Amino acid sequence: MRILLAEDEKKVAEHVRQGMQAEGYVVDVAPDGSEAAWLAEINPYDALILDVMLPGMDGFSVVRSLRRKHIFTPVIFLTSRAEVEDRVRGLDAGADDYLTKPFSISELSARIRALLRRQRPLAVNVLRVGNLELDLVTHTATRAGSKIELTKREFGLLEFLMTASPRPVSKAAIVERVWDQHFDSGTNVVNVYINMLRRKIDLPGMPPLIQTVRGIGFALREEAA
Repeated sequence: MRILLAEDEKKVAEHVRQGMQAEGYVVDVAPDGSEAAWLAEINPYDALILDVMLPGMDGFSVVRSLRRKHIFTPVIFLTSRAEVEDRVRGLDAGADDYLTKPFSISELSARIRALLRRQRPLAVNVLRVGNLELDLVTHTATRAGSKIELTKREFGLLEFLMTASPRPVSKAAIVERVWDQHFDSGTNVVNVYINMLRRKIDLPGMPPLIQTVRGIGFALREEAA
């Protein structure tokens, strides 16, 4: 699982990062609220761990911004303040849980697992974007009723894009999720597979679905934003 940690205190950030990596998580770290908001918009994290008092953009503002954009990744706030008013403010902003410093890594990990259990959606067998359908049981794809032949890797890439739709995803996120590898900026494998998918799903007379989002990556949606 991949999580984002937003913490401006370097020692705390490194302690949490190392601890969560030892628990089996992939951890990205943002030193301020603005970077945290940007990363959370372009990467489909499993959970966000946000310090409340972040420079540039506080944790409350980060969560409100994400929720307005219909990004509902589970959020845990970290704070050195234990006042009830702060907890209420955080929950009202859209956070899912609150953890007061100091805390143990084992407790943080347990809180994340509990959040993910509560937020786990009901099983979805068919993904749909416009007239494109992906059946996760039979591993078949169709557009407007026409069957599309996909390789295993193409199927995984299309599933990832459709699950994130209409949000864009970065090349790094695609490589980590679809190839289960760390991203190498020198490779063009993502572009190659995106072009292969485009040739297969963008049928004649139909609008293209896979869009290039400058500075971010790719998005699968019905209309250009």
